[in-house]
Amino acid sequence: MLLKVDATSDVPLFAQIAASVRADAAAGRLRAGDRLPPAREIAAVVGVNLHTVLRAYADLRDEGLLDLRRGRGAVLTDAAARLSDVRDEVAALVRTARDAGLSADALASLVKETWNAE
Repeated sequence: MLLKVDATSDVPLFAQIAASVRADAAAGRLRAGDRLPPAREIAAVVGVNLHTVLRAYADLRDEGLLDLRRGRGAVLTDAAARLSDVRDEVAALVRTARDAGLSADALASLVKETWNAE
């Protein structure tokens, strides 16, 4: 797992950590049942406060992506496989949109409209 954190970004550090875990799960680099490193270890490596990592883990838990248990640590749930499936479907949608000559902005607009209409 490679965490990408940019201290100069406007995006809060905890959100960047959570997004990095989500991206790894969507790409299949993390799978259901995989354990994440302890929050203390990530905090030390990335150079952030322990509570920043714990907030990211809590957000991922609230989304259903992580199972947090004392003594067992942070373990990815079956939702990781669903993220990977969604990524595959998005990739297929992007190919279809490119073939139709749509720009990325037009596709994003269509996705947002559909999301809001459902």
